[in-house]
Amino acid sequence: MISELKKTAEQKMQKSIEALKADLAKVRTGRAHTGLLDHVMVEYYGSMVPVNQVANITLIDARTLGVQAWEKNMMGKIERAIRDSDLGLNPANMGEILRVPMPALTEERRRDLTKIVRHEGETAKVAVRNLRRDANQHLKDAVKDKTISEDDERRAQDDIQKLTDKAVAEIDKLLAQKEQELMQI
Repeated sequence: MISELKKTAEQKMQKSIEALKADLAKVRTGRAHTGLLDHVMVEYYGSMVPVNQVANITLIDARTLGVQAWEKNMMGKIERAIRDSDLGLNPANMGEILRVPMPALTEERRRDLTKIVRHEGETAKVAVRNLRRDANQHLKDAVKDKTISEDDERRAQDDIQKLTDKAVAEIDKLLAQKEQELMQI
C-alpha cells in the first residue's frame, strides 16, 4: 500500500512538471516554433478546434511561422483567431499561406514574461505541495485504520518529502532555464 501511494504521488508530481513544461513552451522568446499556436482555437463548422487541426504550421525562418489552411475558406478565420489570441501576433495573409512574424521583444516585455514564467512555476510548486499533503493525509488515515504502523508512516512521509523536494528542484531548474532564455537578446 505504501509503495503504491509513493508511486502514485511521484507520477502525479511528474505530470505537474510536464504541465509546467507545456505552459513554459507557450511563453514565446522571440524565436518562432510551431508549438506556439497549439492553444489558439479557431471555429470550424460550429466547434472550436486548435489551429493545428485545420492547417499545417511550418517554420519559414527563425522568426516567422507559416500557416497553410487545409480548406481555403478557413484562412480568414485562422488569421482572426491568431490576431485575437493573447500572443500579440499580427499575421499577414499571402493568399495561399499566412505569414506570422515574431515581433522583437522589448526589455519591458521580457520582464513581464519573466513574471508570467515565475507565476507558472509557483503554480506548479503549489500543485506538487498539494500532492504531498494528499499523500500524507492518506498515510494518516492508514495509521488511524491500523493498516500501517506509525514508523512506516514516518518513513513514507520522509520518502514523499524527498519526492517533493526533487520535483520542486526540477521546477526551479526549468524556471531558471526559461528566464535565461527570455533575457537573451
